[in-house]
Amino acid sequence: MSDTAKSPVLVGVDGSVSATQAVQWAALEASRRGTSLSLVHVWTPVPAGVPHAATLGPYEDGLIEQGRQWLAEAATVAQEAAPGIITSTKLINGSVAGRLIGRSASADLMVLGSRGLGGFTGLVVGSIAIAVATHGHCPVVVVRGADPQSAPRQEGPVVVGVDGSPTSRAAIEFAFQAASLRKAPLVAVHAWSDLPVTTVWEMTTSWQSIQQRESELLSQWLAESQARYPGVHVEQVVVRDGPAHILLDHSKSAQLVVVGSRGRGGFRGLLLGSTSQALIQHAACSVAVVPPSGP
Repeated sequence: MSDTAKSPVLVGVDGSVSATQAVQWAALEASRRGTSLSLVHVWTPVPAGVPHAATLGPYEDGLIEQGRQWLAEAATVAQEAAPGIITSTKLINGSVAGRLIGRSASADLMVLGSRGLGGFTGLVVGSIAIAVATHGHCPVVVVRGADPQSAPRQEGPVVVGVDGSPTSRAAIEFAFQAASLRKAPLVAVHAWSDLPVTTVWEMTTSWQSIQQRESELLSQWLAESQARYPGVHVEQVVVRDGPAHILLDHSKSAQLVVVGSRGRGGFRGLLLGSTSQALIQHAACSVAVVPPSGP
């Protein structure tokens, strides 16, 4: 397959500082992957049922012009981050989440900022990121720093959460590829118990034997991807802890945390997994949410 035939890395643009950081991150990622970058801005028309909607043409013209300006500025940012990257821009109208989900079907990767102009990470942009990560057709990366003022970390390991589910297997492959492209180590984290109380099984089985069994399972889950990426150094972490807690802790020193869109027992299309949601909203580094591969 030629480079021109590869699906692009797609990034949402809205003029915010967070979106600018997402553009920089996405440009570097597109360069690593040897593919193009697609910058998309979605503006929302005034609903026809709104009083005096017919007289708001100049307002919508302003939204369109502002969108074009943001896209032009984002294209400049992308070229500065990854000189020579092939970049395209697209201005479309409609529901932001709906349009981004639709365009994810033809993207290699979707990249979003963690905050928009409103600054309500858990309410406004957070809800868009969760919607796109839940229903998107490709992996979704939410670009985050340690705090709203910090740029996303570009050094440190890639961390992947592993639980043996179909989305976990897809996340493993994504994480190995990400670590290989960055020449970074990979930390594979398996949290084998997130129950608030000790179960009968745990009471009647020694923790040491459980730990040994879970470590063996983790090695099995990693084996196929590890064989494809022999140059990636892997550290395996097996803990008796909740996955969100341990992955949030690892995000403090990582450059990317990778998880599946749903863990064991999840229902795709209904809710994003609680671990994925927690990371999107609270991680100290960028987060990749990977859907299951295949139908």
